[in-house]
Amino acid sequence: MREIIFYETTNGKRPVEDFLDSLSAEEAKKVAWVLKLFEDPDVKEIPSQFFKKLVNTDDIWEVRVNVRGKAIRMLGFLDGEDLVVLDHAIVKKTQKTPRNAIKIAEERKKDYFSRKGGEQ
Repeated sequence: MREIIFYETTNGKRPVEDFLDSLSAEEAKKVAWVLKLFEDPDVKEIPSQFFKKLVNTDDIWEVRVNVRGKAIRMLGFLDGEDLVVLDHAIVKKTQKTPRNAIKIAEERKKDYFSRKGGEQ
């Protein structure tokens, strides 16, 4: 069964949780629905409209949620086959995911694996 966790900084902050706390009730409900797809054992493959690998990145994936024209994106990576680690979140204002958001996600991925003491 797949599982989602939120990246935690060395000082205990969870940036994605903080982002989610800032959403409206309607936005949070839609995000929760999409995240539940990941943990649903009956869903064998997450549709690309909700989960997509970003090209030209260090294996960064994007959880995609759209609410009333607002493009909410949570970036993260895989730790093994069944664990998704979400480490950054944004509201997209353009078609492309901002390069600085990808860079933050990649840096947090490196930090996660270096503190975990294992290879990717």
